[in-house]
Amino acid sequence: MAAAPHTLSSRLLTGWVGGCAWYLERRALQESPHQRLRLFRNGSKQWMTSQHLTFLRRTYVTQLARSLSQQAKPKSEPVASPFPEKPSPTEANTETYQTKPLPPSSLSLPRKPNEEAWAELGSGPVVRGPVDVGEERKEEKQWKEMKLCVDDLPGILARLSKIKLTALVVGTASAGFALAPGPFDWPCFLLTVVGTSLASCAANAINQFFEVPFDSNMNRTKNRPLVRGQISPLLAVSFATCCAVPGLALLTWGVNPLTGALGLFNICLYTCCYTPLKRLSILNTWVGALVGAVPPVMGWTAATGGLDAGAFLLGGILYSWQFPHFNALSWGLREDYSRGGYCMMSVTHPALCRRVALRHCLALVGLSAAAPVLGVTTWAFPAVSLPINLYISYLGFRFYADADRKSSRKLFFCSLWHLPLLLLLMLTCKRPPATEGAGGAPHG
Repeated sequence: MAAAPHTLSSRLLTGWVGGCAWYLERRALQESPHQRLRLFRNGSKQWMTSQHLTFLRRTYVTQLARSLSQQAKPKSEPVASPFPEKPSPTEANTETYQTKPLPPSSLSLPRKPNEEAWAELGSGPVVRGPVDVGEERKEEKQWKEMKLCVDDLPGILARLSKIKLTALVVGTASAGFALAPGPFDWPCFLLTVVGTSLASCAANAINQFFEVPFDSNMNRTKNRPLVRGQISPLLAVSFATCCAVPGLALLTWGVNPLTGALGLFNICLYTCCYTPLKRLSILNTWVGALVGAVPPVMGWTAATGGLDAGAFLLGGILYSWQFPHFNALSWGLREDYSRGGYCMMSVTHPALCRRVALRHCLALVGLSAAAPVLGVTTWAFPAVSLPINLYISYLGFRFYADADRKSSRKLFFCSLWHLPLLLLLMLTCKRPPATEGAGGAPHG
C-alpha cells in the first residue's frame, strides 16, 4: 500500500522546514478545481497578458484610423475659379490612413510567445493610404507658372482688343468714308481703316487693363485674357502702346490732323471717362454712346477733311442706335453688372432704361428722314428704311411695355442686323456726285 504524500514528506524532511512543506502540500490538495484553474492561469499570466494587449491595441488602432479617415474626408469641390489656389497648411498636412482587416487566424492564441510574431503584429495594422490622389489635389491647387505659347498669342491679343467690337468700329468708319461726298480715295481709305482699327485695339486693351478686378466678378467677362492670367499686365500695356502710337500717327500724318485728333479724343474719352464712370453714374451710357458715334465722323473727316452736317448726321444715327442695342443687352445682364459693381440704368433705373431705348428707336426714324434734307442720300432712303425703323421701334415698345428678358433679347438681336442694313441702304441711296449741290449741304 502506497504511503500518503504527507507521510512521505515527513519522512524526507524533518524539523521546521519539513513541517512547512507538509502544510503547503496539504493545502494544495484541499483546493477546489476552480482554484487550481485560477492558479494555472496565474502561472501563465505573462503570456496571456501580452496576447490580450495585442488584441486591444489592434482594436484601438482600427477605431482611431476610422476616426482619422472621417476627419480627413475631403470637402466638396468649390466652384471653379480662374485663379489657382495654394493648398492650405491643414490640407497639406492631412493624410489618410487605412487599416488591414484582421484575419480570423490572428485571433487564435499561440501557446508560446514569439518575438517575430509580436513584431509583425505591432507594425502591421497601420499602413499609409492612397497618396497619389492627395498629391494630385495638391498639384492642382498650387500656383502654376504662367507660360505664354507663341501659337496662342494671336488669339489672346484678338480677345484683348475685343476684335468684334473693333470690327464694328472699323465698319462704321468705313461707312462714313464711303458716304462722304467726293471721289473714293483707296490709299486714304486703307490708311483710315488701319489707323482706326489700331486706335480701337489700344482703347479696348487699356479698358480691360483697368477693369480686371471688376471683370473677374462677372460671368460675361471672367474669361478675358488678363483675368485668367493668360497675358501679363505689362504685355497688355505694351500692346496698347504699340497700337496707339502707330495708329494715331497714320491718322494724323497719313490722313489728316483732324482725323488724328478725333482718334486721340476717342481713346481718351473711352479710357479716361467712360471706363471709370461705369462705376460712378448711369451717365456712362451716354458717354459710351458718344464714343461709338465718333468713328463714322472720323471716316467722314478722312474723306472730306472737315466737319459738316453729313458727319453729324452719321454720328447721330450711331448715337441713337446704341441705346436700344446696349440697354437691351444690359437688361439681361443686370445681375452680372450688379455683381461687378457697375452702375447701369438697367440696375438702378430700370424704367428709365426702357424709356430711353424706346425714345432712341423713334429717333432713328427722324434721323433717317433728315438724310435727304442734308444732302447725304436721296429721298428714296426714308421710304426704304421706314420698315426696319418701324420694326425696331415696335420691339422697343414691346421692351418698354413687357420689361422681360424675352422682349429685351428680341430687341438686342434686331439691333445687330438693323445697323448694317441701315448703313447699306444709305450707301445704296447715296446722292450722286452730279446732284450733290442740289441738296444745299455744304461740303469740305
